[in-house]
Amino acid sequence: MEKQAIDRDTYRKIKKMSREELNDFLIRYAQNLCTPIDLRDMEKEIRAINGMGEKRTELVMNIIEKYLGDS
Repeated sequence: MEKQAIDRDTYRKIKKMSREELNDFLIRYAQNLCTPIDLRDMEKEIRAINGMGEKRTELVMNIIEKYLGDS
């Protein structure tokens, strides 16, 4: 059996929501799904990989930051 994203009570509440209430609910729900990524910790781990020098690490970090929107 697959894991349910929302429980039955939440589903019932959603069915009764107005468009604005649903929009607010979805924004809050999405924000709770996202966990922040510590880019500096990630960079330290990348630097620890054997063969990853300064320039390659910088290239990798630039790509990651580009896709995360932190650049």
